Amino acid sequence: MTKKILIVLIISFYSILSQPKESLNSSEIKIALEKLNTLGSVLYIAAHPDDENTAFLTYCIQGKKLRTGYLALTRGDGGQNLIGDEQGDLLGVIRTQELLQARNIDGAEQFFTRAVDFGYSKTPEETFRKWGKQEILSDVVWVIRKFRPDIIITRFPPNGITTHGHHTASAILALEAFKISGDSTAFPEQLKYLKPWKAKRIFWNAWTPALSSMGINSDTLIKINLGAYNELLGKSYTEISAESRSMHKSQGFGASGNRKNYYNYFFQLAGDPAKNDLFDDIDISWKRINGSEDVSSLLHLANVNYDFKNPSNILPTLVKAYQVLQNLKGNYWADIKLKELIDVIKSCAGIWLEAITDENLASPRSELTVKTGLVNRSDFPMTLKSVQVDYQINDSTLNSKLIEGVMISVERKILIPKDAEYSQPYWLKNENHKDTYIVDDQKLIGQPQTNYPIYAVFKIDYNGTELDFQTPVFFRENDPVRGEVYKRVDIVPEAVISFEKNLYLIKNGEVKEITVSVKSIKGKLNGKVSLKCEEGWDILPKYYGVDFITKDDEKGFKFYITPTGNSNSSLIKAQIEIGNKILSKSLVTIDYPHIQPQNVLLDAKVKILKLSLLKKTPKKIAYIMGSGDKIPGLLRDLGFIVDVFDKEPLTPELLKNYDVVITGIRAYNTNERLAIDEKNILNYIENGGTVLVQYNTSGNLMTDPSPYKLTISRDRVTEEDSPVKLLDESNPILNYPYKITQKDFDGWVQERGLYFPNEWDNKFEPLLEMNDTGESSTTGSLLVAKYGKGNFIYTGLSFFRQLPAGVEGAYHLFINLISAGISE
Repeated sequence: MTKKILIVLIISFYSILSQPKESLNSSEIKIALEKLNTLGSVLYIAAHPDDENTAFLTYCIQGKKLRTGYLALTRGDGGQNLIGDEQGDLLGVIRTQELLQARNIDGAEQFFTRAVDFGYSKTPEETFRKWGKQEILSDVVWVIRKFRPDIIITRFPPNGITTHGHHTASAILALEAFKISGDSTAFPEQLKYLKPWKAKRIFWNAWTPALSSMGINSDTLIKINLGAYNELLGKSYTEISAESRSMHKSQGFGASGNRKNYYNYFFQLAGDPAKNDLFDDIDISWKRINGSEDVSSLLHLANVNYDFKNPSNILPTLVKAYQVLQNLKGNYWADIKLKELIDVIKSCAGIWLEAITDENLASPRSELTVKTGLVNRSDFPMTLKSVQVDYQINDSTLNSKLIEGVMISVERKILIPKDAEYSQPYWLKNENHKDTYIVDDQKLIGQPQTNYPIYAVFKIDYNGTELDFQTPVFFRENDPVRGEVYKRVDIVPEAVISFEKNLYLIKNGEVKEITVSVKSIKGKLNGKVSLKCEEGWDILPKYYGVDFITKDDEKGFKFYITPTGNSNSSLIKAQIEIGNKILSKSLVTIDYPHIQPQNVLLDAKVKILKLSLLKKTPKKIAYIMGSGDKIPGLLRDLGFIVDVFDKEPLTPELLKNYDVVITGIRAYNTNERLAIDEKNILNYIENGGTVLVQYNTSGNLMTDPSPYKLTISRDRVTEEDSPVKLLDESNPILNYPYKITQKDFDGWVQERGLYFPNEWDNKFEPLLEMNDTGESSTTGSLLVAKYGKGNFIYTGLSFFRQLPAGVEGAYHLFINLISAGISE
């Protein structure tokens, strides 16, 4: 009777496949064999991408051979972006992929909760108010029950000695989840999918300054040398850690490897006491599974007989172990080890398999050709019985012997169903979230990304035993610079529609031209494209007819919108009507060299904002770019002439051509040219110019941006709706060209501002006062000073968030700031 073994090479709840899975090399196979004989796990919990201790993760999985995971409560969507202008949800997509690439390097698994990174939070209480403590606690419990760690490690202590509310909240939630995850009365709705699980103990991965401040002697704690050297990998765990951490490129976290001893200390928070080792009294061998003696013996034999020069010599033993392990299927550790054993079997045989298509975007009812290929690079005797691809039109069998080094290629035609679900980061499917993502499917919670929509299965026979290898279908191309590049194949609407801009600004009641582009994904289509708007705005024409002949056809359509009422803003929505079907999604592609390209479907909508501008405002602006923002383009939309400078010399002759100079966010942290040209900028102010400096961080300043004493601190106001007091309502900056009132601080997003100065020369005049709940007021958010004939303005207000979000009052204040040298 034919025995069947299901070998699944698939992105599961936790895995991070970004291309056809490559075979492990000989050293990696040896580590994997040792890991097959280790049945222990550790879960690391913190708040953000970059909070994880990558050295510890690497040590656990590569050194101790433990199943290792990192649970980040958020996807980092509230931070800044040093590699592009994506913010918010799209930045979260980037940082998710950066974490997955980091895990590809250190080998750990990645998890998330539904919590949104809403920016800096000063207290866990504020954090829980926004997230909903029970909701995120539920997610942490879910991941613990799913992952079933023996021990849990927190990056931060739960006593609040850190300065970020998210950090402390992550530790509080980890400790509470540790205590209740084994209780069947806690979140019982999860128990139809999972069983309760109680970890053995929980630790804080402490740092010595914090221990000293708490009066704790580090010599009394468990200590681990994370700088140890791994002979099989030829690197220390800290060297691998640096490579992993360097994937956080959107945060500028490139790291150099530490090549010496590096000790970490672990303070126990709860659970059974441990004195010498994190895993004291925890059995991490096969003995923890009843009836596992045979599989344990076989895997031990495979490890002992492993030949680095001939890995395939242990394949018969591994396949026998897999057969025996099938009898234990349904046991948590047996299922985990079945998946791990899959990789080892594949790698020992040197099998390469792939399923690729010439198109990375498909739509419902699209027909695609999938080219599959498999090569066995060992003399292990196998037969390829069949290749089956999801949505395959016709079935077929092969029964082709796999000859060493010979690729067997097969094409399959597939038809995407008319009701196929669109590919989309699952946490962005519902865009109406605020501080917690809306995820309706419990099984998706914790998952790092959306599963691939199409898979191929290769059925292989070995001596009457059937093995099924499964892999996602990819799009592959050869890039002249990057070489072989793989991308996801995503299912998207038959046509997508996008606006030329993310925000439209109308000045002085003008008629605004709005261009939308419509692209056919499927091919031949015809219908109508139109814009919808709220009352008080007139759009012409009412619609355009659209007719596509071939796939990837793209056409632009110009609409004209005129304000007809008193409303200053509105949402505009675009749609394509094809028969009785309405399509209203735009497609955003995020593509950076260090991550897998990502396609994100968003509602095709933009905001339009009406502003009244006086004639006497600055005409020419020099914008010195920092870490990246969208302000220059928005100012151009309002009619300002904006020239953007990066590394170009800012000579006196050049500067005198401009009415105002603006430095972008963190320019003095990132733009080395400013250290050279600061003297010229100060002379420009002294001779009558206006310079507006937006926020910089307190560390790594290239040069002092101010002509007077100005000390940048970490002060900030994180509550976007916090009250704002105008300190001098008669100051010209608060009166021209707009009269600034309390109303101008309505509708701000994420925060008021950050990195406010806390000390300054008495020549500065603070204009605003604000504070977070329960804190004393700060007046450093907006400082103005005369210097010679000109004006120097420093602000930590987060205009880089407010202006792209279309916050009307932020525009009023920003235009007033750059108009400081102009009188009525």
